[in-house]
Amino acid sequence: MSGLLLRNALLLDVQTGEYAEADLRCADGRVAETGRGLTAPDDTRVIDLKGAHVVPGLIDAHVHVTASTADLGSLGSMSPSYVAAHSARIMGDMLSRGFTTVRDASGADFGLADAQAEGLVRGPRLLFCGKGLSQTGGHADFRGKGQHLKDDHPCCAGVGRVADGVDAVRAAARDELRKGAHHIKVMGSGGVASPTDRIDSTQYSMEELRAVVEEAEAANRYVAAHAYTARAVNRALEAGVRSIEHGNLIDDTSVELFRKHEAYLVPTLVTYWALKEEGREFGLPEQSWRKVDEVLDAGLVALERASRGGVRIAYGTDLLGGMHRHQNQEFRLRGEVQRPIDVLRAATTGAAELVGLGGEIGTLAVGAHADLVVLDGDPLEDLGVLADPTHVRHVVQAGALV
Repeated sequence: MSGLLLRNALLLDVQTGEYAEADLRCADGRVAETGRGLTAPDDTRVIDLKGAHVVPGLIDAHVHVTASTADLGSLGSMSPSYVAAHSARIMGDMLSRGFTTVRDASGADFGLADAQAEGLVRGPRLLFCGKGLSQTGGHADFRGKGQHLKDDHPCCAGVGRVADGVDAVRAAARDELRKGAHHIKVMGSGGVASPTDRIDSTQYSMEELRAVVEEAEAANRYVAAHAYTARAVNRALEAGVRSIEHGNLIDDTSVELFRKHEAYLVPTLVTYWALKEEGREFGLPEQSWRKVDEVLDAGLVALERASRGGVRIAYGTDLLGGMHRHQNQEFRLRGEVQRPIDVLRAATTGAAELVGLGGEIGTLAVGAHADLVVLDGDPLEDLGVLADPTHVRHVVQAGALV
């Protein structure tokens, strides 16, 4: 069977927000043509969509496919083969929810990306960064106060590595780039999952942040920074970071800096909602659970401020453990402060441009990767169509029905 022809579809142009009644033909993994009354070779699979709405394959720009538990500190001591088995299931479920590309924000490596690309694992295209860089006592230093010895488990599946000082962070960045990292993740502030830092702390000196940015840019890659407060976000943006992950406590100066540096905000509202409701059940330690309130309500305010201020925004979820199933709920949460088309743009064109694949993914344009989702309703009328995966009728990845 070569190729796929979808007849009688309503194809969404995400840029304009308009639907076109047309057929769409996929060949060799790409969108070959769109238009009325298309014909195709005899061995092409034909599906009549009878007027169903079709959107580009969704992109989640902040996932942790190795996070089978919310206790991230425990991943480093698990067998890599056990973690990979969990990751394969997590990735398969993401694809079924309509996500055809994901950007991993620490934990996934070249092995999982290669396995997906070769068809060994069913899942979204995987853009990975290896291990996130953390200072001692930072967001990826999972030692408790009473632990001294440090083991970054180089062969194992943890989400971070500790590096202090300009020379050490350069070497760590170069090492992740050597292993094929698509981007470099740095921990620029405290966080929920880490045991010994405060959410309002800044992490890494400006010299260290700039060194990581320099190394990434030398390799034609970029840096994504975990940061919550305006102080931490603004430092990262001044240092040349391309994307801010979370950013729940940004201020008006942050908005100006985002625009000046053409940087991206990747909010992850759904993870706080899920951690509050279910975090402890899925392994989040008590002291981490108590930190959630500090950022929960602020997230929507930050998104509204960024959206109003013209900041570039991408879709992210950051879910852990058994909470991955809420991945689409982010659409509903963002819909409280954004128009449906803007939320969908964040999960298509916005995320595509962030990861350097604008025009290749996140669009139904001829020549793009043939990744698309067939829905049983209009998401621009009701975001619930995207927020509830039961509305996903078909997922097409690289021109094949998956």
